[in-house]
Amino acid sequence: MTAETGTMPAGRDRDSVFTNPLVRSIVIQVALVLGLALFVLWIVSNTAENLRSANIASGFGFLQTRSGFDISQVPIAYTNNATYGRAILVGLTNTLIVAGTGIVFATILGFVVGIGRLSHNALVRGIATVYVETFRNIPPLLVILFWYFGVLSLLPQPRQAIELPFDAFLSNRGLQTPSVQFGAEAWLTFAALGVGLVATFVLSSVFSRRQKATGRRPSLLWPALALIVGLPILAFAASGFPATLDIPQRGTFNLSGGFQIKPEFLSIFLALSVYTGAFIAEIVRAGILSVSKGQTEAAAALGLRRGLSLRLVIVPQAFRVIIPPLTSQYLNLIKNSSLGLAIGYPDLVAVGSTVLNQSGQSIEVVVIWMSVYLGISIAISILMNLFNRRMKLVER
Repeated sequence: MTAETGTMPAGRDRDSVFTNPLVRSIVIQVALVLGLALFVLWIVSNTAENLRSANIASGFGFLQTRSGFDISQVPIAYTNNATYGRAILVGLTNTLIVAGTGIVFATILGFVVGIGRLSHNALVRGIATVYVETFRNIPPLLVILFWYFGVLSLLPQPRQAIELPFDAFLSNRGLQTPSVQFGAEAWLTFAALGVGLVATFVLSSVFSRRQKATGRRPSLLWPALALIVGLPILAFAASGFPATLDIPQRGTFNLSGGFQIKPEFLSIFLALSVYTGAFIAEIVRAGILSVSKGQTEAAAALGLRRGLSLRLVIVPQAFRVIIPPLTSQYLNLIKNSSLGLAIGYPDLVAVGSTVLNQSGQSIEVVVIWMSVYLGISIAISILMNLFNRRMKLVER
């Protein structure tokens, strides 16, 4: 600053602008964004040029082309005259089925084994430890191959199928179970089930508010059973029992009738459930151990048995530790379902690979894969974050 004018010299002013942390950070971020945009633009233009030189049409119009191939497991209507888009939708549905069932079974198995690792019974604790340490240290692909080639492929042929309870049969072609064929009037039963679920949720909210106001919570068990089980049964009877039971029959060379669960699905379902369940078990064990021992002692002082203490005191507090890593395991299970390609399970990746080989639209198919898995993962993360917010401890 000069004595005559009281102003900073021009050079000093420029130096202060370039050494200002805020200005410097903005300049660096803008440069990074521009660099990334130029890099993406270069990739897109280079890819478009390569596609033109190879005479490959880009775009997603190929999804309307006839597929011309069959799929072994079709949970929704599909024939080889359907489009590529319909085939990919079948693969997506199979992915959601194995991921959803695997998440449910892995969660149940993980909680049971995680609590078993803290059991006072040495045998139960030892079995749980061996299970966790075994499957946590084996790659998931090997677990899938073990179930497919080491277990299910060694089962007897259909004509010597193992007969299970409830008229089910197990063979090297999968599990054959009775199936229910619903009539047109069955919609009333499903509507009653939906009404019962909604009413149970509303009733649970009312009971929770009453508990906060009075300290007492009415029992929800019998009202829930009446709404979820009793109401659909009444609707089923009122609509004239619109359902028939198709029971599988043992034939000369094969099983006929009923519903077939193919060995590919059983292998990927059991492998992912058992593999992920081992990690969930450790998460549950760590969550329970994170709860102060004083909570267990306080529950015992109130006369609560160990089971009630776990369910009402320990596990609800452990959820704040369990839920974040549990979300990661759910996402891992969903992504590991793509390994079903190794045994021929027609999931999104397997069906997409067939579409890619036939159509040559590799970039579009990969974009579909990435978009679907990204969308599923974000949806699961949002749901688990909402659940985590609901289960967090409320501090006074």
